[in-house]
Parts: sequence; structure tokens; C-alpha cells
Amino acid sequence: MEPTPRHSCLKLQIPNQSEPIFIKATWFPSHFHLSITDGLHAWLCNASEDEVRERAAQWDQPVSDYIALAERFLGFQQPGSVYGFSDAGDGHRRLSWTFEKEGTKLEWRWKCGPSPDSRSTTAGVLDFLMDANIRLSEEVVIKTQSFERLKVEAEKCLAQSEKFNNEKAEFESAIYAKFLGVLNSKKAKLRELRDQTSKEETTGKLLQEEDESTDKTLSFDDESDNEAIEEESSKNLTGTSKHVSTSRPRGRKRVAPRN
Repeated sequence: MEPTPRHSCLKLQIPNQSEPIFIKATWFPSHFHLSITDGLHAWLCNASEDEVRERAAQWDQPVSDYIALAERFLGFQQPGSVYGFSDAGDGHRRLSWTFEKEGTKLEWRWKCGPSPDSRSTTAGVLDFLMDANIRLSEEVVIKTQSFERLKVEAEKCLAQSEKFNNEKAEFESAIYAKFLGVLNSKKAKLRELRDQTSKEETTGKLLQEEDESTDKTLSFDDESDNEAIEEESSKNLTGTSKHVSTSRPRGRKRVAPRN
């Protein structure tokens, strides 16, 4: 089964010609058909598979690449390409276009014969343009409607986002106020504890200093008493010694025996 063909229609402005031409193309995997009209006359170019294969071989290209490149230049007018639609004699016209490949400027040409029914060919091109315009209009309407729906949804999302942001701000403010109250209360309690601890430390130091002072006083009194006792004892011992010396008993003299 042959794949579904692709269609294109190009409004081509030819240099040195006042009126444009319209090229309706039908693209197949290995060949293509062209219908060309200037509104008054029409021409046809039915490139067969053999012709396309021969042209592709001349340019060292696969058939698919040749078809793709031709569709690129006849589907949309390419900037930088020089298009031509010149007289080829006997009512024939030669369609040509140029392109660059690896720095070399090349030209492709196809000979188009006069249509046996110019009116029918021109009507076919116009019908295609009308159908394409209708399809584009429908797509524009669908895209516009889709855009409007998205716009409405975006506005709803924006309003909801603003609502959430306001609620979040209010919630954060309330939480911050509560936290600030708790924090201040904790700070007050910490200050009370600090003051109480400081007072207790001060009281403890005073009591310790008083105890140390009392201990020093008692120690000094004990030392004074001990010194007084020692002095008194020393005096007593001295007096007693003198009395003993003075009152020492006298002994009788011993007489030496006579010889």
C-alpha cells in the first residue's frame, strides 16, 4: 500500500516578473507531481520514479534525499535561492532553483508542460488553497479557544496563589506573634533565674568570707592563749629553778683520816 502523500502549495515570486505563480505539489516517497498556475495559464510536471531516480543518481543522492530537498525548496521559498520560471518553447516552461552544497552553487531544473485544462488545474490549486485556509482558520479558532481556556485557568490559579500567599502571610504573622510572646516569657524567666542564682552566689560568698574571718579570729586567739601559757610556764620554771638553787642543803665536811 502506497503511503499517504504530502501536499504543499507555494506562492513564488519570480524575479523580473510582476505577478507571482502558485505551485501545488504532491509528494510521494519516490516521485512527485507539480501543478503550476499564474491565474490565467497552468502547467504540469509529473516526475516519474525513473526520472527522479536518474536525477538522484546524477547528483549522487538517494531518492529519499532528493525528494526531501526538492520539497524543502518547493514547499517554502528559501532565502538566498534564485528561482526561475522561464520559457522553454512550445508553451513549456522550465522551473529552476539554486542552492549551495559544500560551498558550490548548484541548480536544479524541471521542465513543465502546458496543462490540457488550465481552468481545471487552476481551480484545483485554488480549491487546495481554500481548503488549507479553512483548516488553518479552524486551527486558529481551536488554538484561540484553547488559549482562552488556559488564560481563564491561569487567572484562577493566580487568584488562588495570591489567596494562599495571603493566608500564608497571616499564618506566619500569627505564629511569629505567639512565638515572640513565648520567647519573651522564657527570657523573663531566664533573667529571674539568673538574678536568683547571682544573689545566691553573692550570699554564699559573704557567708564563706564570714566563716573564714571567724576561723582566722579563733586561730589568732588560740595562738595568743598558747603563747601566754607558754610564757607563764617559762616564768614558773625559771622561778622554781632559782629557789631550788638557793635552798640547796649543806652537807657536812668529811674529815680525812689520819695516817
